[in-house]
Amino acid sequence: MIRSPLRAGLALACALSLSACGGSSGNLYVGGSVVGNTKAGLVLTNNDGPRLEVPAGATSFVFKDLVETDSTYNVKVVASPPNTKPSTPGGTDGCKVVQGTGTGKAVFNVSTVRIVCTLQTYPLTARITGPHPGTLELVNGADRKVVAPTDATVQMTEIAEDAVYGLAVLKSEGQTCTIANGSGTMTTAGATVDVTCTAP
Repeated sequence: MIRSPLRAGLALACALSLSACGGSSGNLYVGGSVVGNTKAGLVLTNNDGPRLEVPAGATSFVFKDLVETDSTYNVKVVASPPNTKPSTPGGTDGCKVVQGTGTGKAVFNVSTVRIVCTLQTYPLTARITGPHPGTLELVNGADRKVVAPTDATVQMTEIAEDAVYGLAVLKSEGQTCTIANGSGTMTTAGATVDVTCTAP
């Protein structure tokens, strides 16, 4: 009888998250983690077998069919969510497999496969109106930009689709600057935030 500390956890994950496991005569589970899975559309296979649809937001997966001890496994992404960024236009590799191949080891389930999805990003633009001759710095999370007195627009670091942004004035010396519509959720159209400055 196979004894593994991982098996009980994976079995519970099967029951609670995706689908009932144990659809074959094998004895080892194959699964792992998922990063960047924010929309439906991620589909995986193992050894070119049945397709596994991973729900949006899921951070782990386990295949329904088990594999035999010491048999090989080969996890592939056959479809990626529409908000991921493929390496070439029209490609399906917006999500990629890390450590997706190997051999099941005697008493260990496979839980080390990683699916990493790269999300599409879109521009976040700060539109500056009014005089700003002094020091002006804008911040969105860890992204920080210094605005020159001649700048009419500033491009912040692009934001992933469906991610939340919140642009704020970090420093304003020599003028008073306020922000309108500074926060929101990024869409495919990008976002423009208005920064209005007035001289003292």
